[in-house]
Amino acid sequence: MPEPRLAAGIWVAAYLRRLGLAGIPAYVPRHGDDTAGSVMVKCATLDRRASLWVREWDFETDRRLWLRLNEAGEPEIDAEIARNIARDPDLWVIEIESPDTRTLLDEDGLA
Repeated sequence: MPEPRLAAGIWVAAYLRRLGLAGIPAYVPRHGDDTAGSVMVKCATLDRRASLWVREWDFETDRRLWLRLNEAGEPEIDAEIARNIARDPDLWVIEIESPDTRTLLDEDGLA
């Protein structure tokens, strides 16, 4: 049986709250569909580099896991995000600023 999905807007609100409590600055440069939008997380390390995270289905574990899609200069990551937005108008984008690359993804039930 497939894993039930939490509405994207609720997940984003909970994730932003968790980041705030951890002292990790975050904002939403792209608001997607509140119910069914997928989410990309850009982790800017404040040295002009960033990583891009997406949630993908893992067929071996039958779970959705966060995977680092790319790690590159910020302009390259931003271009990749723009390409994804062009394909998926429901896409959410969350940008966090974390010099130590801490994202809090897949920690304590926020998966």
